[in-house]
Amino acid sequence: MKSRLHVRTVILSDVHLGTAECKVREVNHFLRHIRCDKLILNGDIIDGWQLKRGGQWTKAHTRFIRIVLKKIEKRDTEVIYLRGNHDDILASFLPLDFENLRIVEDYIHEGPAGRYLVLHGDVFDTVTKNFVFLAHLGDWGYRLLLKINRAYNAWRAWRGKEYWSLSKAIKARVKEAVSHVSNFEDHIAQLARERGCVGVMCGHIHTAADKHLGDIHYLNSGDWVESLTAIVEHWDGRYELVDFVSFSRQFPMEEQMDLETGEETRIEAAELDT
Repeated sequence: MKSRLHVRTVILSDVHLGTAECKVREVNHFLRHIRCDKLILNGDIIDGWQLKRGGQWTKAHTRFIRIVLKKIEKRDTEVIYLRGNHDDILASFLPLDFENLRIVEDYIHEGPAGRYLVLHGDVFDTVTKNFVFLAHLGDWGYRLLLKINRAYNAWRAWRGKEYWSLSKAIKARVKEAVSHVSNFEDHIAQLARERGCVGVMCGHIHTAADKHLGDIHYLNSGDWVESLTAIVEHWDGRYELVDFVSFSRQFPMEEQMDLETGEETRIEAAELDT
């Protein structure tokens, strides 16, 4: 069994570090077991909104930052970090360039399949763009749903039933309405055309996708709260939407004791070799 998946590029978004709902150990495991020339972090990696309200930053969240920095240092990986709406504090300082780390508003990725526009996507969300108060209110409601969801699924597990995401089902309906009002996909496809691109990659709406909008290849990397998905670009230029459930079958996680916290957590023993 291979110890690492080798690809040209990895694109992920909406990790939401600083929140209790972030699946940080899963995304850390994913990053440890993948090597790439370029890593694109497409917005909302750190959740500044939640950190302002108290948030929940753990050693596992710090570990994510360390893994990314080690990829830059040891593997010479180029990292592109795009501003999202939850880390919008960065907007005042963009663009920033630190050798192999670039922090930007949007980005043109050029590969064997052609030019792809990469942006978080919040600029096409009518609520996020024009009604900031409602966006924060909606975020509060979503976090509440996630807490209810944990209790609901604990009850389902006790009854011997499989996991079912109440919060994801409700949120999908809300985001579908928002996307319809703002014509999210049509706008983002049109922008890609105007920028001379054959495709576009975004995040923001927490719904993974790989489809064509007319002549534009539309990719959404999903999130690391519920869908646990990322986009990979293979060496031949082919893009693939990867979900963590399938990935972990090839690269299984092992239960270990985290000596720093005394809690049983999924920690990769070879982390320093990332």
